[in-house]
Amino acid sequence: MDIILASTSPYRRALLGRLLPRFACEAPDVDETPLPGEGPGALAGRLARAKAASVAHRYPQALVIGSDQVASLAGEIRGKPGSVAAATAQLRASSGQRVSFHTGVAVVAPGIALCHVEPFHAHFRNLSAAEIDGYIGREPALDCAGSFKVEGLGIALFRRLEGDDPTALQGLPLIALAGLLRDAGFDVLNIN
Repeated sequence: MDIILASTSPYRRALLGRLLPRFACEAPDVDETPLPGEGPGALAGRLARAKAASVAHRYPQALVIGSDQVASLAGEIRGKPGSVAAATAQLRASSGQRVSFHTGVAVVAPGIALCHVEPFHAHFRNLSAAEIDGYIGREPALDCAGSFKVEGLGIALFRRLEGDDPTALQGLPLIALAGLLRDAGFDVLNIN
């Protein structure tokens, strides 16, 4: 059975490569606008399912993996910054705060529709303006929820990380995904 990652994210592609030797990537066609009153966890789960379903519709015999991550500060959803000014503002607001991440992962195949949302929390240090500018100057994470890359220099922004699966913070919770794949009859430890 073909396996497809419903994403063009290089971060998710690299993470999935830790579990699977072969898979394809396809861009999903999904409106990521939150629904009225939709919380971060519900949004992450809905978008992960929608992304997997979007690609599964085009490849109905494949096993499709969808994922989405939603960051929130004090319950307010925060998107990818997209610009240096927005990244600076996000990191200033995150300074000394706990930012929550909900990463949804879905597996869709013929007769199978599974989903899990993994929470993770980043406790930011109190950051000076110079530290924020220095970070953004060296590693502008403009395409990352929260405006940082935990797998890179972004690790220096925190005083503590809290959660069961550190790969969730990177954008694809591999512990949960391996479990969903097992539930779907696909054991990543027994791939030839």
